This record gives sequence, structure tokens and C-alpha cells, in this order.
Amino acid sequence: MVAPVVDLGLLASLPSAAGELFKLNSALTSWGCFQAINHGMSSSFLSKVRELMKQFFTLPMEEKQKYASPADDMEGYGSDMVLSEQQVLDWNERLPLIVSLEDEGKLNIWPQKPESFRDTVQEYSVKLQAIVDVVLKAIALSLNLEENCFLDQVGERGKMYTRLNYYARCPRPDLVYSLKPHADGSTLTIVLPDEEVQGLQFLKVDQWISVSTIPEAVLINTRYNGALCRVVTNTTSDRISVAVFCCPEEEKEIGPADGLINEETPRLYKKIFYSDYYQLGKRPIEALKI
Repeated sequence: MVAPVVDLGLLASLPSAAGELFKLNSALTSWGCFQAINHGMSSSFLSKVRELMKQFFTLPMEEKQKYASPADDMEGYGSDMVLSEQQVLDWNERLPLIVSLEDEGKLNIWPQKPESFRDTVQEYSVKLQAIVDVVLKAIALSLNLEENCFLDQVGERGKMYTRLNYYARCPRPDLVYSLKPHADGSTLTIVLPDEEVQGLQFLKVDQWISVSTIPEAVLINTRYNGALCRVVTNTTSDRISVAVFCCPEEEKEIGPADGLINEETPRLYKKIFYSDYYQLGKRPIEALKI
């Protein structure tokens, strides 16, 4: 099934914005995510990003281990973090990095190979920041709220984390996920999916639906309805993806917009940013109910 498609170029222009805002609201209400096209990044640039990811993960293990994640640190090359004795580990390799403009993270764990890796990832993050601004403003307008209300909640010093994912083919896909069922705790998650190999699934009406994507689009997942997603393994093909998590300032409290609260629609959720529901396969929004 193809996830809803929203044209970001139309969202930023009048008078065509009204119809696209309706499409955005419908996509978020029914799916919690959408595919963004006309986002300002060329197909050749996205292909470059994908190719660099492939080049990194096909490096010899000895080279990749030079950028290994320190103990109890989210940044650096490695695999699924062990946070619970009950969890089943994901079948993947990953490279999480902080890519915020004001905080470049630990540069010693940024790969030096391929040579253009750092410049390309940083260029990609700059382009995504422009997308974040457009999307958060559009979501507010689609709810008849003040344009900057969600941008103000995120704050000027919000962080961006990228996670490069490599999902190798798996001999027993019935036993393990590439990425376990979860709901993202970020404000927005922007995913550059594999052009050829599917694997991402969303839970809709108690059924897991495989999501087909458009090669030139990026998939944007939101906390709009706290949708659960997962990535399944397969026996025949390797798969890559790049996920960028856009998060508020650490001291920011996130909660229902004031413009949505009245006598007919009272506050139902607490002000909070993140919970530890990820490893339990539940939606963070479940922890926020009053």
C-alpha cells in the first residue's frame, strides 16, 4: 500500500496551499505519516546520500569498528542497544550521529570513509531543517492554529539525530525484526527509504500494512497519532535507510496546543516529551494520558 503523498511546494504557496493542507490533515489523521514530494532535494542528491550509506556499511568490519559506539552512548557504529533483559535484539547495523547545526556531536566517531561522508550528511541535515519548518507550520495551519505554535514548542535549539540503518538479509525472518515495533519519540522523523527493497510497516486498524514508497520522496512520520511501525526482515535482499529524528530542546515541555483546548475538547494529555515505551513496542502517547 502506498502511503499518502503531500506536495511540500504547494504547502508553501498560495492559493494552492488550502487543498494541500486538507490532504496533509487527512494523511496525518488516518496514517500519522506521509510521503513528501517537491521537497527541494534533487533525485541525484538523494541517490548520493543512499550510495554513501551503502559504501560505509560495505567497509571491512575493522574499519567500521573505528567508529564504534562507546558504552552506554547512543552515538557511533554498532547494533541494537540492550535496554532490557526482556527485549529481542534487532537484526541490523546502525550508525547514529548528532547532526544539529550548533552541536556536531563527537567528531571522532564520524566516519572518514567514504571521504565525502561528513559533508554530505551535514548538507542533508541542513536541507531537512527547511522541511521541518514547512511541515510544522503546515500542521498548525491545518488545525487552524497560529502558524508558529509548534515551532515555538520545539524551540530554536532543537536537535537532529540521524541513524543510518543497514538491514542484512536474514535466514530466519520469522524469528526477528530488522526493527522491532515502536513509536518514535521525536517531533518528526524523516526517513529516506531504500529505493528498491520494502520492509517498513505501519499498524492500521490492528493490521500491519507494508508501505510502498516513491524513490524521490521522503517519508515523514509524526507524533500526530503515535502510529506504531516496524521493519521486517527478508531472506533475499539487503536494505538500507536513513532516519533523521527532529527533537525539541531538552528543557522544552511538549503538550497539547493551547488553541485546541476548550470546554468541548478538554486537555486529555500531560505535558511531557519522551517516555521509555520504545522497547516495549507501545506508543509514547499512551504514557501521556491524564
